[in-house]
Amino acid sequence: MRADVIYSHAMNAAVGSRRLRITGAGIAVALALAAVVLGVWRPWIPPVTAAPASAPIAADEESVTVAPQPLVLPEHPTVLVFGDSWTYGSAATEPTLGYAYLLADLLDGETIVNGVRGSGYLKPGADGPAFGERIAALDPALAPDLILIQGSINDRAQGEAGYREAVTAAWDALAAKYPEAGIVVLGPAPHELPVGAGTARIDRDLSELAAARGWWYISPIAEDWITEQNYLDVIDVEIGRRHPSTDGHRYLAEKVAAALSGLGDAPVTVAGSETPPEQ
Repeated sequence: MRADVIYSHAMNAAVGSRRLRITGAGIAVALALAAVVLGVWRPWIPPVTAAPASAPIAADEESVTVAPQPLVLPEHPTVLVFGDSWTYGSAATEPTLGYAYLLADLLDGETIVNGVRGSGYLKPGADGPAFGERIAALDPALAPDLILIQGSINDRAQGEAGYREAVTAAWDALAAKYPEAGIVVLGPAPHELPVGAGTARIDRDLSELAAARGWWYISPIAEDWITEQNYLDVIDVEIGRRHPSTDGHRYLAEKVAAALSGLGDAPVTVAGSETPPEQ
């Protein structure tokens, strides 16, 4: 039932019969009921109160950054897309309608999709282990031109302890296995709004670790890919259990393709110059 209809019923129950005395307490109860009902009909809000945001980084704790080089791909690239259930294609009518598969046509190339539901850098998945073990099991003969490593929100409940170390070890192994491939990190996308503290912490950690390596980092959170305005168009909150719908996967594929294209157009800072070259 629509929230405005339920609200109307709640108010009618408070004033319905002329024989009932309308008191200040009765109105307060009705308004409280309406507020609760309206809150239920905001599906992007998590069912439990989000934990408070983690403490900000102190001003003197500066992260080391290395400027990434423009992304250069061959005419028909082979892209290894590695990630969690979003990469797997969960909640699309068919997994092969997931963003990682659709990306192939948008890049006019081929995608090798390696997604395991529920997995993260620390958390094992439903169909396989955590990222590090999965990377160790990858076929070294794949020879991708580009590796897009996605996610993961699945580590948000694991805490900070050991997280950056696990990411560093996984990325070291990936770079060693495919030394000729470019690597782009696709950060976690919000499955609920507002973005939870754990997801925000993961986004921040991955961004800083990628910057320290000179790797490109794409942040769906920072770029506002999913907002209150388009949330229900992107996320299936019912059958999909807060995963992208089929249309949502198409939207994400288009956003990722556009972001990758933009990395190829990135300006290069010339050593010794004070300003970047004209574009």
